Amino acid sequence: MESPDLGVLADALQWHDAGQRVSLITVVQTWGSAPRPPGALLAIREDGMVSGSVSGGCVEDDLIARTQAAFKGEVSNGDTGLPRLIVYGVSEAEAARFGLPCGGSLTLVQEPLLDPSWLAPLLKRSAEHGLVARTLTLATGEVRLSDAVRDQTLQFDGATLTTVFGPKWRLLLIGAGQLSRCVAQIATMLDFEVLVCDPREEYASDLNPGTAAIRRVQGMPDDAVRALAPDAHTAVVALTHDPKLDDMALLEALQSGAFYVGALGSNRNQAARKQRLSQHFGLTAGELARLHGPVGLALGARTPAEIAVAIVAEMIQMKNAGAVAVA
Repeated sequence: MESPDLGVLADALQWHDAGQRVSLITVVQTWGSAPRPPGALLAIREDGMVSGSVSGGCVEDDLIARTQAAFKGEVSNGDTGLPRLIVYGVSEAEAARFGLPCGGSLTLVQEPLLDPSWLAPLLKRSAEHGLVARTLTLATGEVRLSDAVRDQTLQFDGATLTTVFGPKWRLLLIGAGQLSRCVAQIATMLDFEVLVCDPREEYASDLNPGTAAIRRVQGMPDDAVRALAPDAHTAVVALTHDPKLDDMALLEALQSGAFYVGALGSNRNQAARKQRLSQHFGLTAGELARLHGPVGLALGARTPAEIAVAIVAEMIQMKNAGAVAVA
């Protein structure tokens, strides 16, 4: 699985290579309640086929009609084939017409995909876990790619638009297996770079990195955490049920800048784990309070897939709470 926005770009490239004309649309600004955030992507093919979403369905039909009319040459509004701004919801009446919630409004950049030469390099660098900034100059349609940093966000000044692609967050899973694979698949769709550390070779075959954009980290888990140097964009989750592997990794993670640290296990197991970490390794009450365990939101989850949903949901809850606090 992959990030939905990268999937949109992959579809756009495939359509263009097949001889179809394509228009890319990016959310650049929102006001009020908007269903899709800045950076959300939509690709529209000349026959009306779409990939992605910029409004959750509110304005897509109008955008399809606009795009098809432009491709057919049925517009005479000065359309030059260059990127242009489209604004929805300027008035309450227009917001109501398009079904934008709570009077919200959207500013979009629409660009015909005339030169797709930047797409393959961007997709390749993202697949290799790189962060890529794409800068579009609206006056010329020129696209430039550059390296991005993990906390870089969308920038739009009316003349240039810079968007960031690739894994903006990191997740280190301690332990391979079915549950790890489920967590990895969901996290990858949410723009997490997923790393898995499990020194037990008998579990290596279950890692199966071909089914999700994940990487195996060699060595012992505590060494992996230390080498990763977790920051405010990093989560660490221990899933082995083996104190020899989980405890040492958690020891390092709880003393790091990771925004989320979790461990699989019952309330009884968590209490025993905290006692070990306190008595034998000297972790403070404040450090131990950062440990989420039993890991995940209390959803009544039973299957590996359900437990994975609970784990990632709690991670997202903490990630977004941190973003709001910073803002």
